[in-house]
Amino acid sequence: MNAYSSFAQVYDAFMDNIPYQAGCQYLCDILHQYGITEGLVAELGCGTGTLTELMAASGYDMIGIDNSPDMLELALEKRQVSGQDILYLLQDMREFELYGTVRSIISFCDSINYITEGADLIQVFRLVNNYLDPGGYFIFDFHTEYYYNTVLGESIIAEDRDEMSFIWDNYYDKETRMNEYLLSIFVQERSGLYRKFQEEHFQKAYSLTEIRESLLQAGLEYITAYDELSFQPPGTESTRIHVIAKEHEKNES
Repeated sequence: MNAYSSFAQVYDAFMDNIPYQAGCQYLCDILHQYGITEGLVAELGCGTGTLTELMAASGYDMIGIDNSPDMLELALEKRQVSGQDILYLLQDMREFELYGTVRSIISFCDSINYITEGADLIQVFRLVNNYLDPGGYFIFDFHTEYYYNTVLGESIIAEDRDEMSFIWDNYYDKETRMNEYLLSIFVQERSGLYRKFQEEHFQKAYSLTEIRESLLQAGLEYITAYDELSFQPPGTESTRIHVIAKEHEKNES
């Protein structure tokens, strides 16, 4: 089963602890710092479009990109309600295509960690560089090895609500630096019985050094990195790091 197919129906309910409002403000603060107060912004791994909607409401012309049709279906429902002029594209970020360049590309909520091969990571960054305006900015975050190894580890996360529940088992391999999520989802049907769905997700832990080297190989210019939702430098116990890179030179390879 593809990641975020069954889980899409309950994603927003269970992810209501994600600080989307704070994330939007943080991204806007960074964009404003670099003189980007309006214009086209693309979001990689937009999911159900929660952040995309907030960024659109903040004055940006948004393009949302995700490889889950189920997640994008929910994003389209939100767009219908809000009336925001958002373009959604069903694309894998390793192969995404835009109609032209954009002022900035953003990625929030550790979507980058779903790119589990180093060569694919460089390819994503190369495409980002290709579709950024000259001097455009790429702002993204990733979970650190400290997070997977120490915070998440072999933990089990479970939530039980009135109409839905889930069990989230985590397995981290220190050698491969791969984290496997096994999701068991229980959704109540009209009959009152619960239907069980299962999904398997994989994420790769990267170091900031690896991220920086991959950006440079893709032609992007590394600017800086911050600890989660702050303007402080990341430390050894940072769980999430935000990275800012800049379009530097178009790589034809």
